[in-house]
Amino acid sequence: MPIVVNLDVMMAKRKISSGELAEKIDITPANLSILKTGKAKAIRFSTLEKICEILECQPGDILEYTEE
Repeated sequence: MPIVVNLDVMMAKRKISSGELAEKIDITPANLSILKTGKAKAIRFSTLEKICEILECQPGDILEYTEE
């Protein structure tokens, strides 16, 4: 897939665990894991907004387009 999810990188930079982030953005740890591994087919803008708010980053810090 040409969209790469760098959520784990941003989480490491901000020193926040998966459980803590899942709780703060109000999604299940399982759904956060799906996002982190790039297996998600879509993401709600409201969820992306919460992630960016908590991690103090931009959407482009989390999502990256690469040519296959």
